[in-house]
Amino acid sequence: MDSENDVYDDMNLYITQENFIVEPNGQNELLIIGRLDKVTRVQAKTTQLTNLRPTRRICGILGSIHLLSCDYLLVATHRIFVGVINNTIVWRLAGYDIIPYIPNAIQRSENEEYLSMLRKTLDTKFYYFSYRYDLTQTLQRQRELSAKSRGAGLLQRADVRFVWNNYVLQQFRCEKMERFQLPLVLGFVSINQVQINGQTFFWSIITRRSVERAGTRLFCRGSNDLGHVANFVETEQIVEFNGQHTSFVQTRGSMPFYWHQLPNLRYKPRPCLVPGKDHLAACAAHFNEQIQIYGQQVAVNLVDQKGAEGELEATFARLVRELGNTSVRYEAFDFHHECRKMRWDRLNILIDRLAHEQEDFGFYHAFDNGNLVSTQTGVFRTNCIDCLDRTNVVQSMLARRSLTAVLQKLGVLHVGQRVEQASNNFESIFKGVWADNADLVSLQYSGTGALKTDFTRTGKRTKAGALNDGKNSLIRYYLNNFADGVRQDGIDLFLGNYKINENEGSILPSPLMAQRGWRYFAFPSVLLIAVAMFIITMTYPAEFNTENLLFMLFWGAMIAVSATGILHYGVEFVQWPRLFPLISFQPA
Repeated sequence: MDSENDVYDDMNLYITQENFIVEPNGQNELLIIGRLDKVTRVQAKTTQLTNLRPTRRICGILGSIHLLSCDYLLVATHRIFVGVINNTIVWRLAGYDIIPYIPNAIQRSENEEYLSMLRKTLDTKFYYFSYRYDLTQTLQRQRELSAKSRGAGLLQRADVRFVWNNYVLQQFRCEKMERFQLPLVLGFVSINQVQINGQTFFWSIITRRSVERAGTRLFCRGSNDLGHVANFVETEQIVEFNGQHTSFVQTRGSMPFYWHQLPNLRYKPRPCLVPGKDHLAACAAHFNEQIQIYGQQVAVNLVDQKGAEGELEATFARLVRELGNTSVRYEAFDFHHECRKMRWDRLNILIDRLAHEQEDFGFYHAFDNGNLVSTQTGVFRTNCIDCLDRTNVVQSMLARRSLTAVLQKLGVLHVGQRVEQASNNFESIFKGVWADNADLVSLQYSGTGALKTDFTRTGKRTKAGALNDGKNSLIRYYLNNFADGVRQDGIDLFLGNYKINENEGSILPSPLMAQRGWRYFAFPSVLLIAVAMFIITMTYPAEFNTENLLFMLFWGAMIAVSATGILHYGVEFVQWPRLFPLISFQPA
């Protein structure tokens, strides 16, 4: 690997009235960012730092973003060691700073809400990076691109689908900037040194969340016109042993046509197709891109086959039939129906159905000296309604089956031996890592940890796990209805989907000043007063009489009427995104 293109990992940041100056330790060049003219340049180090003392030490440049009347520099300040993969350290982002180009109290006040959105996005667990290893590319893609990308910087050879700070890094227009640009991946990384049958090897999971159609659970569903789907995630399982490395890749993503499930205060809003859209074109665009990147596709659909989910399942099945693409096969499995009454052993029915194709797809296998043994020729693209809980359970089972084949091929397992039988210690690690993967992917999309992780962790469904699922479901309900609007705005701002207009709040109305209808204020006010009066009427008098009973009935009726009104007009009480409003209301 060419160390001349490594990103700098240890730098001093100098802040003067005119410039930000970044000094890589032990190097003879400087990155100079003009705070006034915003010009970025890389210069040889001569006398620029004379009489200057560094303001702070940093471990990465994350980018620059323009807000109202001011630009801001984003830097990584703290990192946590994750592990070593392919002889390269992988880190987790543990701290950052957002520094204004022009420190002006008025500008900071104007941008306070935008900065809060940015921080909420950057505080998402977890971002990962490496100064040398390309976390955005699978091992197979790295090999395919190695000749083309020789001499290119880490950002320049990265898969932009998975670079979360690509937009803010692109704000630097400067030659020789490559070694200062640190790409971030949002997802999950776990690197483990393990032992089976006396053989030691590294087993790793890298999960990458796509920036294309990125968003939160109920505000981002289905596909867009380009075939990019919500919650698209690529997961790679890597084994390194005795000068060899293998890779097995799976994907997940929302059903690739136009549908939505907008929050309305109901516990489970009804998902439905978006009328008037060309669903087949979106589905075709999605699978054409997937085939080009990954090869053959088996679309494993785990949604219910009855009710509202059933309508979506029937649509997906019909669209795949109409595609008539021999590289795409559709496999439906009603997870909840098949595994009802905690019969999760029935998942083996699905795994058996996929076994033949899993053997055909194989896995990537190469030696460190470059000799290629095999490649992976297709992927399983799994989805449920959220592409979280059910999806992760099935993906972990497919990963275990692939791992058995890999370790047998490498000689770690004996012929006929299965990985789950070979080592209780490794089996515990395997289950824990896949459950952690489920929790992180779920946290990034829905705001809570995953459901059904008791099965992933223990191999069986438990009543304690069901109770924990109930708690997470209630938290999801609150977040998806009352907190995800701001989270969606933060994602759109950080990814550059929304670009701030200098005239906001003056010539143009500010999108942050969202209009609300009269019901938004009236119904909750009436409900609070009614509840307070009902409690007072019930507790205050020493004894009940007819008058008190009538008061209680009246305020009880007011509680019922106002609560019914809130549920009936539920969409008006949801916290909606403001940068790209999905719905508008008449002002009060």
